[in-house]
Formats: sequence, structure tokens, C-alpha cells
Amino acid sequence: MSAGFGERARAGILARGPLCVGIDPHASLLASWGLTDDARGVREFGLRTVDAVAERVAFVKPQVSFFERFGSAGFAALEDVLGAARRAGLLVIADAKRGDIGSTMDAYAAAWLTPGSPLEADALTVNPYLGVGALDGAFALANTHGKGLFVLAATSNPEARSLQASKGSGGSSVSAQVIDEVSARNAAVVYDGEWGSAGFVIGATVDWTEAAIAAFAPPAPILAPGFGAQGATPRDLPRFGAMAPCVIASESRSVLAAGPNGLADTVTARVAEYEESLNV
Repeated sequence: MSAGFGERARAGILARGPLCVGIDPHASLLASWGLTDDARGVREFGLRTVDAVAERVAFVKPQVSFFERFGSAGFAALEDVLGAARRAGLLVIADAKRGDIGSTMDAYAAAWLTPGSPLEADALTVNPYLGVGALDGAFALANTHGKGLFVLAATSNPEARSLQASKGSGGSSVSAQVIDEVSARNAAVVYDGEWGSAGFVIGATVDWTEAAIAAFAPPAPILAPGFGAQGATPRDLPRFGAMAPCVIASESRSVLAAGPNGLADTVTARVAEYEESLNV
């Protein structure tokens, strides 16, 4: 079997930097790109984005909801975009935020993480708020197939702060407990020095002290929304402290607004900004 997702993510960051381009076909972006607000439009939007960013970044993150709103035709469009991205050598993070219990969660994981599945991705965002243990089937499947998970831990939206920073019976914040439980699962399957394949969603705008979270081990990729349209810039990477080398910086509208003709140059410039920030 090929290297696990954690090690492939690590290699991707080293080779092409931390920028992850979100594939978010908002209705307003479709209009500005001259595309129709339907399944055909989101398919074209996704394929054009893949063409523009391939060879420039290591990661793309299709936001499933913008395809799902068109029902079966939207999912067919998403399947085409996922396949094109993986054929282009990109690491594909399906942003579906699935979370459930037992066989239901196992079925979600099978849909997104099984090799050869129509919706196959390299990693999937998942919700741990039914308990981290409810994701154990997904962890097992991901490890079997060299796939990854990104577990919501400390998200960038302000509505989440009071819940995620609240303290449990052991005195740790909810975010810290999630990180600890997932990190224990990583530690059980990786060798010294390797990155775990169960990563975390931690927003670029999150204050780690307020969220009561800290650096974790073993290292694992951090999917960081909040860059670009939500206000964070490449200069905010030091906010992640010792974990900054693990960050996959997600940007969507801030680069997609350049349009189909300007996207490639915008992404190239943005990659250079991240490289400069990391070298300071």
C-alpha cells in the first residue's frame, strides 16, 4: 500500500506549499465566471479550477454542499470533478463534514474513502460531536486504504466558540478533548516521526489560548479555514506556533474571484506569499 495520507500531505506541503484551493461554486461566482447556476455550471466550474491549479498546489477541497444542491445531477458533476482532480495528482479533500454512529457512519466513510468509489477522495472532513468513538469505523477504513480524515476541532466560525471552548468533567476544553482522543488513535498506528492521517480542522482565526488547545503529537495535518475571505493572511501562519508546518491553508472565494482567466496567476502569487511567510 502507498504511504498514508498524513505522509502524503506532508510531502505535498513540502513540495508545493500549504495552499489548498477550495472548489466552492457559489451562485455569485458561477455568474461572474459566466456559468449557469445548475449542475452543468458547477461541473464546468470545478473542472476549470482543477485545470488552473494542477501543478501549482498540492491540495483542492471541493465543498460538497454546492454540488449537492442540484441533487443527483450535482453529485454526478462532483464525481467528475473529484476524478479529474485525483487524475491530475492533486490531493482531494472532500468537505462533507459527515458524522453519525455505527453502520451509518461506516457507510458515509465507505462512500468517500473506498478506492474505486464514485465519490472517492483522499480525505474527508468529519464531525466528532456524536463522540470521537463514533468515528472509529471511519478511522479504521481510512487507515486500511491510506486515506485521511479531518476532524472538526476548533472551527473558524464565531458561533462555535462557546461550545468548543467549554470545559468537560476532566477540565479540558471540548476542542482539546477531541484533539487528544484523535491523537491517541494516530499514535496507535504511526511510527516515530510519521504524520498521522487523522488531522484536524482548526481555523486560522482561532486563538489557541482562548480555545484551550495546544500543540499535539504525533503531528498530523491541520486543515485551516479562515484564510482569505474570512480575514487571515499568509502572515498569520505563526498563529499555529510549533504546528505551523502542519497547516494546509484553505482559501476559496479569495482566489476564485479572480475568475477562470486569472485564477492560475492568482494562485501562483498566493503560493509565493505563503512561501515567503514560512521563510521569515
